[in-house]
Amino acid sequence: MKEKSIYVHVPFCARKCNYCAFNSKVGDAKEISDYADALTREIFLSGEGEKISTIYFGGGTPSILKLEQLEKIFAALKKIFSFDSATEITIEINPGTATENFLRGLKEIGFNRLSIGVQSFNDKLLKILGRIHDSKTALETVATAKNFFNNISIDLMYALPNQTLKNLRDDLKIISELDIRHISIYGLEIEEGTKFFAEKNFLNLPSEEICSEMYDLITEKIPALGFERYEVSNFAKKNFESRHNIGYWIGREYFGFGAGAHSYKKNLRTSNISDVGSYVKKIRAGENFSEVEEIVTAKAAMEEFCFLGLRMTAGISAKNFSDKFGKNIFDVYGKVLEKYFKLNLLKLDGDKIFFTPHGFKVSNIVLADFLL
Repeated sequence: MKEKSIYVHVPFCARKCNYCAFNSKVGDAKEISDYADALTREIFLSGEGEKISTIYFGGGTPSILKLEQLEKIFAALKKIFSFDSATEITIEINPGTATENFLRGLKEIGFNRLSIGVQSFNDKLLKILGRIHDSKTALETVATAKNFFNNISIDLMYALPNQTLKNLRDDLKIISELDIRHISIYGLEIEEGTKFFAEKNFLNLPSEEICSEMYDLITEKIPALGFERYEVSNFAKKNFESRHNIGYWIGREYFGFGAGAHSYKKNLRTSNISDVGSYVKKIRAGENFSEVEEIVTAKAAMEEFCFLGLRMTAGISAKNFSDKFGKNIFDVYGKVLEKYFKLNLLKLDGDKIFFTPHGFKVSNIVLADFLL
């Protein structure tokens, strides 16, 4: 039986950040409680017995839920699906929403990995981003979390308004002293529907040259701290890679629960209704709350095999491509591959195809060429 993953979406935040385009909102206690009940009910509707390799609670801010709400959702998962203490079970938390008692409670419920939304340790930058925490709170959250969790990841953002190379160096210096296991890096993107998008003409964003230097600084300094880059935006200490995210990149099937959550099963990609109120109402009424988003054709599956797999430093295997699709990868993508081999952006070693360090830097441009 193929192992699958689970994603649980919690679309609530204490405050919407200025850069955030995710399906999230500020909710009151009743709305959050109603949502937790609906989410639990959806899990019970999903079937039984599937073997699960990873579970991920994302958002929004999952740590905005009360422990008893998280425990109820977790108990539903435990009843419907098959997993144990060896399963990687992650929850995203934000500094400022997680006390010592809350973190202890997460551990007791069964979570064994934390992803902490730090973004920066610079108070001025945190304020610009619209975060609810300051650097002191972030450091205290990480320190307290280490009393209960060995597997801790933090998010770090760069290319922020008013950010300098010195700011970034200071952040990396602090990170060097944290003794954590995983770092995810994100270059700021100004997305439609965000506060930053409305203010984009007034933001003091770093130049392309400075952003490039920031990228180089991160990709040089983080490995020097003992983290191995295993994906375009992710670095981990040995054996602490995010198994959940790797599942997406290798095409593992997954269940998505909650408003706006996506599922992928048997070449069918579905999505739940994204509006929280409508989602809750439809679950309560026993009405359909999900729709087919995409039937993944062989062509689309080949595209995803390449542009998701190439995100990882290990790259993709020509043999695996042939075994999966019954075609030689060079018959399908020969021109694209030769182009980027010649430009030294992709490399071929045996049957492995992967990005060079410079290729990673322009990976978005390269990966777009794998759309047939």
